[in-house]
Amino acid sequence: MLTKSKLLLLLGFILLFYSCSHYSEDKGKISIGFSQSISEDDTWRKSMDNTMRVEASLHPEVDLTIYNANNSTKNQISDIEKMINNHLDVIIVAPYGSDSIVPVLEKANQKGIPVIIVDRKVNTSNFTAFLGADNVEVGRIAGKYIVSMSKARGNILEIKATTDISPGVERSLGFKQIINQYPNIRKTSITAENLASLNDKFSNVLDSLPNLEYVFAFNDIIALQAWEVAKQKGKEKSIKFIGIDGLNGPDGGIQAVKEGKLKATILYPTGGSEAIRLAIKIANKQAIPKNNKLATVLIDSLNADIMSNQFDKITEQQTNIETQLNVIDSQEKKYITLYNLMKLLGFFSVIIFCLAIFSTYSIISIRKKKRQLEITNKKIHNQRNQIEKFAEKLKISNEGKINFFTGISHEFKTPLTLILSCVESLKEEFKTKNTDVKRDLDIMHNNSMRLLRLINQLLDFRKIENKKFNIKVSKTNLMLFSKNIFKEFEREARKRRINYTITTNDENIEVYLDKNLMDKVYYNLLSNSFKFTPDGGNIEIIIHKNFEKNTVEIKFKDSGIGIPESEIKEIFNPFFKGSNNYKNGSGIGLNLSKSFIDLHNGTIEVKSNVGTEFIVTLPLGTEHLNKKQIIDNYEEDNLNDNYVFEEETEAQEITQELSEKKNTILVIEDNVDLLEFISSKLSVDYKVIKSDGYNAIEKALEVMPDIILCDLNLPEKSGFEICQTLKMNVLTSHIPTIILTASDDQDTYIKSLEAGADLFLTKPFNLKVLRESIKGLLYNREKLRYYYTNNIDEIEVGTLGVIEKEFLNKINILLEKNLDNSTFSVEELASCLNISRVQLYRKVKAVLGIGISDYIINFRLEKSKELLKTTSLNISEIAYSCGFASPNYFSTSFKNKYAVSPKDFRNEK
Repeated sequence: MLTKSKLLLLLGFILLFYSCSHYSEDKGKISIGFSQSISEDDTWRKSMDNTMRVEASLHPEVDLTIYNANNSTKNQISDIEKMINNHLDVIIVAPYGSDSIVPVLEKANQKGIPVIIVDRKVNTSNFTAFLGADNVEVGRIAGKYIVSMSKARGNILEIKATTDISPGVERSLGFKQIINQYPNIRKTSITAENLASLNDKFSNVLDSLPNLEYVFAFNDIIALQAWEVAKQKGKEKSIKFIGIDGLNGPDGGIQAVKEGKLKATILYPTGGSEAIRLAIKIANKQAIPKNNKLATVLIDSLNADIMSNQFDKITEQQTNIETQLNVIDSQEKKYITLYNLMKLLGFFSVIIFCLAIFSTYSIISIRKKKRQLEITNKKIHNQRNQIEKFAEKLKISNEGKINFFTGISHEFKTPLTLILSCVESLKEEFKTKNTDVKRDLDIMHNNSMRLLRLINQLLDFRKIENKKFNIKVSKTNLMLFSKNIFKEFEREARKRRINYTITTNDENIEVYLDKNLMDKVYYNLLSNSFKFTPDGGNIEIIIHKNFEKNTVEIKFKDSGIGIPESEIKEIFNPFFKGSNNYKNGSGIGLNLSKSFIDLHNGTIEVKSNVGTEFIVTLPLGTEHLNKKQIIDNYEEDNLNDNYVFEEETEAQEITQELSEKKNTILVIEDNVDLLEFISSKLSVDYKVIKSDGYNAIEKALEVMPDIILCDLNLPEKSGFEICQTLKMNVLTSHIPTIILTASDDQDTYIKSLEAGADLFLTKPFNLKVLRESIKGLLYNREKLRYYYTNNIDEIEVGTLGVIEKEFLNKINILLEKNLDNSTFSVEELASCLNISRVQLYRKVKAVLGIGISDYIINFRLEKSKELLKTTSLNISEIAYSCGFASPNYFSTSFKNKYAVSPKDFRNEK
């Protein structure tokens, strides 16, 4: 039996033990403060707060306090000030603004208080860690999904949020990186400051874009609001909506996908629990990375149910945790009550003893419940691992799709080879015959070869990715090898007046290389040089043998636009495109070139001061090679996929076609004998295209002739109808038209004029009169071309047709509107005019006698000339304000046109 004194002594030890225990627990507390930027009306923010509370509850040592700024920067600054003054261990901030809270964050940094930034970024580096999803990748995932679903074509609308927050900017950036690679996708963007403004703006878009197919919104809320607007107009089923957040629940994005309102949503994790774990690591002095990215995944109808079930399970587990925590809190309150009673009623030894037993029991019970919570926590971690595995499966699925397209590319090679073989046979047959057929065969051959090269590039890229490339090297005279490729570009150099040279310090350098792969390296580097070097520039190949290092350097130097210094390290990354690169391209050429050079155990580096210089260094001898890679004889037939210039586009082929010496006449006549007679008489001086009247309009749109000779009485449509249709079409309205008819009455003559005919001849007509009439119409058209080519700003005056005036006025208005936009391309101009690039080129060439690119340059130069006369802006300011990419390019273009530099022109005036 315990005596009273022993019992009091035991009680004293118990009280001392618990006092020390509580003291140590208080001392080991980690105080964490979280400043939330947006009110809890936002479902996503509410979810973030909840996950923080749940995670904090799993760590008894954590004391979490959440402040809500309620959409106010002032409130958020005040909350952070409170946390600094309270000397919290770690501060977590979800910024409302990227600039306004920077001073208070730097103040916390100066006080030595770690700061974790979540979700949105701030314009300072004075914080401990950043946690959030990769918003650029989120945008890219949406872009890839739309591209795969739309087969890289169609109308797409991007609905942005306000532009002053980093997630919106980065999501839009990632989305553009993917979508801008596909010219057949037409993207439109609107900004939704709030849901009310979204209703009006999106409604206007639906009215102006009846063929809208996809909508990519900043978040699920905006996407669902846009769906409601589309539903009001009965278009919700024809448009596919993609949102971001992927929250679970009745109003979340996953449920919207399951209900068919959204085509897909992208999981945008809140990162609440991860933020608490980071804070605990920081408080425990553990090393953590500065940037911490959260994984994301696309959720569509294929995985929406699975993701919803997973999230439901997690929610259920979290609910159980909260219930258990409430029980623990209740037990702890009872324990505190008992503890206080022990202090007050210490003299009741029996009661104290009973209470001690009860307290011990409570402790054991609490520990059991904690163990249960730990088990539950492990289950949650396992479920998260399952989600990660599922995301990995999705990744493997996407890889399978890419492999499928690669396989299809393999299948393309067989029919392409057959096409090329047939075309080459026909070229031999027509080698000394019809030049028109020969030119068509050349176009077919060049484009077939270009398609084959693009397919080979894709296959090479996949081989490099899968590390399945095996090189076969042979001993090669490097100078002879280089000269053979050098000659392929001489014609282009002469045409563009480029100073193009190749030099070496040793004509007999022998290098072991795979000619097929190195051939592609040369063509890629030279094609880039010609692509970005202006007419009249310099391109040189310098081959230098380094006797000391037993290596050879191959330098490709040009005087082009160069590469921004900040982007040089990224130039060899796949699909990378420089910020000053406005040319079309796949973005894998340089990456492939580097990979091929790496296979040779060589190196490639780039320098860009004035122009660009690529330096390829290859080791000499065979010590660096595997003997299995060396072959004695090399089949030259392997070099069947040489590259051509990306500049040789359809527009250049059109230029060649339009630059033929003979003008083109379309003769529309249903009488076969008369058609053959007129054609034979006019074919000496003109290129004659014949039509029996059944396909007259289609033939005119296809050929775009210089003049049309049309009979009045035709089987399907009369000459009046054909003439009126062509004159009302903006693409053919400029073409002079002569109507032939057996009727010579005044009514027929008046109807011909009303239909827009330029001349009216009656049958039987005098052949000499017909020839002179054609010459006169063509001569007048050439005079108009010359006048408007040299008087760009005087479109309103003169004798052009109304449609031509309106057409050229529209072009001038668009060019004036985008005058300072150096990236405004021919494709964008054609899109604004609702015609194709080829149609725009043909129309301007026919009306003005120059290409649309030359017209744009002339327009910008005319505007710069006015600014040189009337303003005090410096040359660089004028260059940029007139849309030139650089002052040097502006000065060169100005001098080429006016034979005087901008500076000298200003001084003369």
